[in-house]
Amino acid sequence: MKKSNFTKFLILWGGELISSIGGGLTSFGLGVYIFQMTGSAASMAAVTLLGFLPTLLLSVPAGVLADRYDRRVLMMVGDGCSALGIIYILICMMNGGAGLAQICIGVTISAVFSALLEPSFRSTITDILTKEEYSKASGLVSLAGSARYLFSPVIAGFLLAVSDVKLLLVIDIFTFFLTVAGAAAVRRGLGTKEPDEKEPFFKSLKGGWEIISRRRGVMILVGISSVITLFMGIFQILAEPFILSSSDAKTLGIAETVCALGMLASGLVLGIRGLKGHYVLTLSLSLALAGLFMLGFPAFGSIITVCVFGFLFFATLPFANNCLDYLIRTNIPAGAQGRAWGMIGFISQLGYVVAYSVSGSAADALGRLSGKGVGQGASMFIMAAGICLAVTAVTAMLPKSVRELETDPAAQAVSQCQ
Repeated sequence: MKKSNFTKFLILWGGELISSIGGGLTSFGLGVYIFQMTGSAASMAAVTLLGFLPTLLLSVPAGVLADRYDRRVLMMVGDGCSALGIIYILICMMNGGAGLAQICIGVTISAVFSALLEPSFRSTITDILTKEEYSKASGLVSLAGSARYLFSPVIAGFLLAVSDVKLLLVIDIFTFFLTVAGAAAVRRGLGTKEPDEKEPFFKSLKGGWEIISRRRGVMILVGISSVITLFMGIFQILAEPFILSSSDAKTLGIAETVCALGMLASGLVLGIRGLKGHYVLTLSLSLALAGLFMLGFPAFGSIITVCVFGFLFFATLPFANNCLDYLIRTNIPAGAQGRAWGMIGFISQLGYVVAYSVSGSAADALGRLSGKGVGQGASMFIMAAGICLAVTAVTAMLPKSVRELETDPAAQAVSQCQ
């Protein structure tokens, strides 16, 4: 039986929590900076896309590296070197101001190194925890991810009221040192599991696809995840310009924090109790509700209703992430987790690329056509995405191969190793 190392996981999780808060400060600050500079949702979307695309494109080879080398070292390199892009943006601002091009370069540099982090982090969770602890760990991981929405916006909003975006960048840079220290502490005393034989790199790359394609249910879930990220990416891109079109940065920060309290509440419940079954049903219901709450988010034009529906929307996400994580993780062999998660991350997040590429420009165009500005265009797109997400969610529980994933998943994972 695998020995539990939940204390080491908590150290690692604490580092990711701090990193998430720091990254959220930068993301919020740059978003406000760009919108004030350009007044365009498309410009905000372009920066988000260029900060995201390198991580996506490199996620598959990063997964292969996570199965071939020390995962904790890869996490340290990824976290530490991703600070370089933020430092570049800060230097440009200190030398007279950073334009859109400089910001795009900086976030791209940061994203290239961040690509090493996700497969190694997820694989490390499998390395150090027992199967019974996966669900609880997934809830805490979701909570750490929500910190960029929960704590960062309100902190950034108040800091921007007394300073400027450079202060947020400096704080983010310092958080990288803490996260690297946490990964180093976990690595100390934890044996490095080397593969018995290192197969050729491109064979390992191909192996990630072969591993997830063996289970039809896993492939369906990954495909559904890609569609879901399309609709959620539209919401992610357009929520800020929708609020900023009629409010200031401080109001935006408070609204984002109130909305993210929903993720905190459900993340805490999952972190303490976890889920005990009915993963497919819970996945479908949580995503359907997320779509309905997304529909209500801009529908009434009041900051109060924005906060209420945003709170309910974020409350559904940890349940959906927990179910997806469990259903996929328990059907993949432990020794192939890095390759598999790299490939899964690549496929499932293709929806974000589409959303980031078209939603900003489309919202700007709709705003011009309606004559009511980018806020109205963003509102229309968010509502349409919510309807589509709710419809897609219902299909998640229909295929038999998906429902079978939660039936004796341990035996299925073993069978894939044979």
